[in-house]
Amino acid sequence: MSLFDMTGQVAIITGSSRGIGKAIALEMAAQGAKVVISSRKAEACDATAAEINMQFGAGTAIAVPANISSKDDLQNLVNETRRAFGKVTTVICNAASNPYYGPSLGISDDQFRKILDNNIVSNHWLISMTAPEMLERGEGSIVIISSVGGLKGSPIIGAYCISKAADMQMARNLAVEFGPRGVRVNCIAPGLVRTDMARALWENPDTLKASTAAACLKRIGEPHEIAGAAVFLASKAGAFTTGQTIVCDGGATISGGA
Repeated sequence: MSLFDMTGQVAIITGSSRGIGKAIALEMAAQGAKVVISSRKAEACDATAAEINMQFGAGTAIAVPANISSKDDLQNLVNETRRAFGKVTTVICNAASNPYYGPSLGISDDQFRKILDNNIVSNHWLISMTAPEMLERGEGSIVIISSVGGLKGSPIIGAYCISKAADMQMARNLAVEFGPRGVRVNCIAPGLVRTDMARALWENPDTLKASTAAACLKRIGEPHEIAGAAVFLASKAGAFTTGQTIVCDGGATISGGA
């Protein structure tokens, strides 16, 4: 059996109707996992779940819409997952928001709170709802999709970078807490990837040029290129990896790129 095989696993993936989350759901389904598609819009969730079931067989995916800013929505997401599949073995905290681009002194309180609530607090909620059963079984994997923004400063997405640095520390803290009982917690830090959320960065030719010029691979990333790291961390291949942040950025960070 492949080290990357996920047969028997059940993965909740937030923000998975498109972008990086959808790419992760597709690859985990390809490796044999049951996947739960979740984002705010029911129509988009249903479409992605239908696509996965068509490709990998009926019953591979279910759709459970949820707004990550709602604790009740997240609890319903967990409840419906258990109702459909009986358990949760993997959680991918992928959904996030960034409603503000500009200098830190210009951000409103509401925008700052939204970033912190959606990118940090919601992850804490979902993990708190799912970790107890993993700890009881003595195995499980939690992955937070962070960002290379959490490793450096930015003049335009400062609050977002703060939230992503906090996600990395959350993973380290929880890895220490959960590790003795077999549950692993890690982060993935993508660089600039062609997603709707990052559209303001990659649609601007000047920003795109600046972001890729110093990168080792000289190009922007694609959503499916992040999925492999998620499968690694959720499968037996990553069984000895916890508390880490895996950077997937085409070499931009190490070479001084944006």
